[in-house]
Amino acid sequence: MKIAVITDVHANRQALEAVLEHAASQGVEHHVFLGDFVGYGADPAWVVDCIRSHVERGAKAVMGNHDAAVTHGPRPTMRAEARASIDWTRTQLDAAQLAFLAQLPLTHEHGELLFVHANAFDPANWAYIEGPSEAVRSMNATHARVTFCGHMHDPMLYHLSMLGKSGSFVPAPGVIISLLSSRRWLVVPGATGQPRDGNPAACYAVFDDATAVLTYWRVPYDHAAAMAAIRATDLPASFADRLADGR
Repeated sequence: MKIAVITDVHANRQALEAVLEHAASQGVEHHVFLGDFVGYGADPAWVVDCIRSHVERGAKAVMGNHDAAVTHGPRPTMRAEARASIDWTRTQLDAAQLAFLAQLPLTHEHGELLFVHANAFDPANWAYIEGPSEAVRSMNATHARVTFCGHMHDPMLYHLSMLGKSGSFVPAPGVIISLLSSRRWLVVPGATGQPRDGNPAACYAVFDDATAVLTYWRVPYDHAAAMAAIRATDLPASFADRLADGR
C-alpha cells in the first residue's frame, strides 16, 4: 500500500491542494497527516475540513503543537509571532473544527510504522529532531522499525544499524530509497505548507509498506496566491514573505 505522509500544512490551502493532486498521480492509496494543520497560513478552516474529510474516509491524523495550541492554549515559550497566528486562527474555526483538532491522538501505529508529529521519546512536549542525537533517542524510544516525524520543516532521513551506528542524509526528491530491514529509520518528510530549506516547493513523502520503498517529493504550488491570501488577513506580513523563498 502506498502511503502519502503529509505534515506541517500550516493552513496553506494552495500547497495542500498541490500535494494531494501529486499524491493521486503517484497511485497513493492511504494518507497520514502528521499534525500542524493550522498556524501561519490564511486558510485554517479549509485545511481542517479537508483533512477531516480524509480522516472520515479512512486517513489517519495526529496532533501537532500548533493544533494543540489552538485548542488548549499556547505554551509560554511560544514565540510572539506564532502566538499571534494562534490567536487569529482560533477566531477562524468553528466548534466542530476545534473539536476535531482537540481529539487528535499524539501518535498512530501501523504494523512496524510509527507516525508522530515531533518525536517518539516525548511526543507531548514537542522537542525537535535537530540532529542525529535526537533522532537516535527517538528511534530507541520505540519498537517501530520506521518512524515518521513532522515538526522539522526540512526533509531529512536518519538510520540506525543493529550495532548502534547511526547516519543521516538529505534525500533527493523523486529518488527511490529502499529502507533496509537491517536498519531502523526516522523519516522527516519536510513541511508541506512551510518549507524552510530555501526551496519554496511543498514537501511530502510516499512510503510503500509492501516493498519498504520511500520517495521524497517536492511539489511546486501557487505560493503567490498563498502569500496574497495571508496579506488579505490580519496575520503578520512576514508569514507571507517567507513562502516566496522557503525560509
